[in-house]
Amino acid sequence: MQDDSGGPSRILVVDDEENMRHMLASMLKRDGYEVTTATDGQAALDHLAAHAADYVLCDIKMPGMDGMTFLKTIQSADPAPTIIMMSAYGTIDLAVEAMRRGAYDFISKPFKSDEVRLAIRKAEERDRLKRENQHYLAQIRRMEERFRFGNLVAKSSAMRRVFELAAKVAPYDTTLLVLGESGTGKELMARAIHHASPRSRKPLVPVNCGGIPEALLESELFGHVKGAFTGADRSRKGLFEEAHGGTIFLDEVGEMPVALQVKLLRVLQESEVRPVGQTQSRTVDVRVIAATSRDLMQMVADGTFREDLYYRLNVVSIDLPPLRERGEDIPLLCRHFIEQFNASLGRAVQSIAPAAMARLLRHGWPGNVRELENVIERAMVLSDGEQLRERHFDLPACRAAAPREGTFAFEGYSIKQAQRIMEKEMIIKALTATEGNRTHAARLLEISHPSLLSKMKLYGVTL
Repeated sequence: MQDDSGGPSRILVVDDEENMRHMLASMLKRDGYEVTTATDGQAALDHLAAHAADYVLCDIKMPGMDGMTFLKTIQSADPAPTIIMMSAYGTIDLAVEAMRRGAYDFISKPFKSDEVRLAIRKAEERDRLKRENQHYLAQIRRMEERFRFGNLVAKSSAMRRVFELAAKVAPYDTTLLVLGESGTGKELMARAIHHASPRSRKPLVPVNCGGIPEALLESELFGHVKGAFTGADRSRKGLFEEAHGGTIFLDEVGEMPVALQVKLLRVLQESEVRPVGQTQSRTVDVRVIAATSRDLMQMVADGTFREDLYYRLNVVSIDLPPLRERGEDIPLLCRHFIEQFNASLGRAVQSIAPAAMARLLRHGWPGNVRELENVIERAMVLSDGEQLRERHFDLPACRAAAPREGTFAFEGYSIKQAQRIMEKEMIIKALTATEGNRTHAARLLEISHPSLLSKMKLYGVTL
């Protein structure tokens, strides 16, 4: 009987019969509602234009604007009240038509008082559930925002620190160096930083420095003038000029030839590019984000990467950890990819079976997040139900994760002692992956909830 503000629900009774209006108003006021009345559809619209109502009890047959016309008109209101239609000429066809036009319920006259009360209480319950769902969805969205930076999702402490650093440097034009193994999401990080920056309205131009032939890379980056070389039948802007006002992403910058590194250094120092065959330089306003999976410091020591360029690029470095070092992100990433592929593949997959998730958590992920994405897509293509099972995943045992630094390596011969150590390790891993949710951890471990609690007490696990 309460609206969103905590007060009584407001009901508008619309009927051309004075006795009906009086009877309904008296009954509903006794039940604690705030009630007003109107004589026809137009009067109801006029009233609603000045006074809000949560529910409208509306007759269909009325002089002037009838109930169906009112129902059609009120649907454009924001927010539209919940409409319950009434009629002494109640038929199934009429009720269906009223529902089709947006009515929540239909009551045939003559009716008992309890029928009206029940209809309103059902409407109140529906609205309460809608409000709760909206509240929960808002909470979920807020939680997701905590675990998201651009299109990157993670909840591990390592990645949260990465997100915090990226968010801090995004507003500035500082040159960035993104480090990480192949598949960790270096380009996604560059895009997220660009879209969180003041340059977001201008283009982000990605360049794969290892995928363009050395003879063409200089022209691709800096452009050329007509006749600069064989085949240059017209002048062409380079990618730095294409990115003017925005960001250029130099992926695999460690693959850039040494001769070209000198020219890149000049761009970083002078904010100028010189097209091939041109004597005049052109000013460019570009933020540079570089990325590599190689050890640039070792390349500097080997003489294959310029030291001065390294320090120009490495003003701020963002190191993306491999997936094998942040296993607690795997369930979150799986949900993200399932939602993504549900949309693109037209599927309705809801979950991953506990045994399958345990296998995903054990895998070494040499291809990192990109490999996980491909594995989830393949599993969804092969599955035909709402749950992905172990048989849908092709993960060779030989590629299981190597023990992480700090993991206890058992060197004795006692199987019982080794089993206890392994059980404790797996319990900690499952609790970490589920953020301490013991029910979900028990499912991952494929043991009962009481059994998990017993083992946690035995091994002194307090997560």
